[in-house]
Amino acid sequence: MADTTDVMKFLNQTSWDDLPSKVREHIKFCLLDLIGVAAGGAKTKLSNIARDYAAMDMGGTVPMIFDGRGASVAGVAMAGGMTIDALDGHDGFNPAKGHAGCGLLPALYGVAQDNKSISGREFLLNLTIGYELACRAALAQHATVADYHTSGAWVAVAIAGVASRMMGLSETQTAHAMGIAEYHGPRSQMMRCIDHPTMLKDASGWGAMCGVSAARMAKAGFTGAPALTLQTEHYKDLGKNWLVTQQYFKPYPVCRWAQAPIAAVLDLKVQHNIESKDISGVHITSFHEAVRLGQKIVTNTEEAQYSTSFPCAVALVHGDVSPEHIADNALKHPEIQRLSSVLTMGEDEKANAVFPKSRLARADITLKNGQVLASAWFEPKWDPSAPPTQEELTKKFHDYATPVLGDTRTQEIFDAIMLLENTDTQHLFDLLSIPPEELKIHVS
Repeated sequence: MADTTDVMKFLNQTSWDDLPSKVREHIKFCLLDLIGVAAGGAKTKLSNIARDYAAMDMGGTVPMIFDGRGASVAGVAMAGGMTIDALDGHDGFNPAKGHAGCGLLPALYGVAQDNKSISGREFLLNLTIGYELACRAALAQHATVADYHTSGAWVAVAIAGVASRMMGLSETQTAHAMGIAEYHGPRSQMMRCIDHPTMLKDASGWGAMCGVSAARMAKAGFTGAPALTLQTEHYKDLGKNWLVTQQYFKPYPVCRWAQAPIAAVLDLKVQHNIESKDISGVHITSFHEAVRLGQKIVTNTEEAQYSTSFPCAVALVHGDVSPEHIADNALKHPEIQRLSSVLTMGEDEKANAVFPKSRLARADITLKNGQVLASAWFEPKWDPSAPPTQEELTKKFHDYATPVLGDTRTQEIFDAIMLLENTDTQHLFDLLSIPPEELKIHVS
């Protein structure tokens, strides 16, 4: 069997005490952010369909996140991953061009609930290990093909490894689990969903389902080793270079590639005190992939989230981009539609050269009086080089969760996460399994 010493040692021997204090604190805010986005995502049609399907066709007794109905562990992982992915506000890793936490959280939540007993400290540790493996699996997999595939492909491998650890699998079984997940992980075409936005999104739910299924099959004796991408140099710094602290967070619930253009137009709006009605044209200069987010007139939230022009128009009208601004029932705002329709885009070689480690954009706004206002180059807000404060992430969590869960339950979830390393997981899991009041009719 191929050598996977670095991965297996990290999986089997890492303890909570091995984590630097910065990592321990950071993982709680990754968890907080994911749960806030999940709350917002639970209101979407995409999430409703995924949770209904899991309840009806993937039967079991493990409660789904923000639903209450039972499903299999694989069903809980799939539905939860799709619920978080339904609102494109979750964290990510620039070099991977994708998202680790979106698939990891619901998969590990499902496995932990099925195992009946796990401490909060152990859950946070497993989530951390998952981030470290997933980010490296992404780099390894992207190096094998030119095509840009979705996050579900590589997060599946990490989930298989961490689920194996949580389930007490042997090293040999774990190697088979990760090999199964690598083989069956959804190497789906991300740019297809950029060009034609649908509910497919980043395949995180499918990857979560694949990862936990691989571990459970390996436990039963199914073979699949080796996972070829584990045999690369990307894993040599495990336990030394903590990639979980290098995740970006999103201030806006849309594709990361649209976030620098939003920052650029907002800077001009604030700097020059622009009213949207005074704007006759907007031009965004960015990298090739951002320009591919070309949907101007959107008809659903998926198209709004995978657009550059629409969220820039939202920002120019509202001064912000929040979940309510890109919800299905908010898409016919006439002034936003006007600005989105006149926005043009072009790519720049400077921006192309630094992608994916940097996502640069600049804006030119033409006013109706003929004046042209030009911005500087912008990176997205809340990049690892200029991360959000804990206060900013806390505010985002409350902004996303409170409209869905209410003040009391939102605060209870926040408190449970902040205390998690010194308690068990049951109280938090109970809070996550109850459907929001407005969804109870749907899931009854």
